[in-house]
Amino acid sequence: MVTLKGKQIYLRALEKKDLDFLYLLENDTSVWEVSGTVTPYSKDVLRFYLENAHRDIFDVKQLRLVICTHEYNTLGLIDVFDFEPNHKRAGIGIVILNQAERNKGIGAEAITLLTEYLFEALGLRQVYANILEDNLASLHLFHKLGFQQVGVKKDWVRFKNTFKNEILLQKINN
Repeated sequence: MVTLKGKQIYLRALEKKDLDFLYLLENDTSVWEVSGTVTPYSKDVLRFYLENAHRDIFDVKQLRLVICTHEYNTLGLIDVFDFEPNHKRAGIGIVILNQAERNKGIGAEAITLLTEYLFEALGLRQVYANILEDNLASLHLFHKLGFQQVGVKKDWVRFKNTFKNEILLQKINN
């Protein structure tokens, strides 16, 4: 049986109570480079987003899950984007907001839980991640979990008037 519960964490759907966490995360300029955010989000905009977050992945082609400890502490988000059921693929992304919670295996567990869900429950053939070339921690994490580098997008992301390469990593369900 597919479950979204691991040893340290579990993944759950967004809820109205996540508004303050979402507001902090989306307005944290330290993650804007990887999220593609260029302007702050208001609580009203995020409230509207939360009201519609329940929509089906087959309809909206994306899914955002909250990463929580078993003590119900919210740690971060893990996303599915560009969901393509016909081609049986999707992109994934992850962010752990509090730096003190990073490098504890939480990201690896969340990615593993989500990847297993996508492969087993949704029948995907492959998942991929787009990671900036200088994000060595994320590159190491995804490589450790069996993702392989399949491409480099040159000067793909502009942030603060600097262009950076983006690495395309892919994991095939064999």
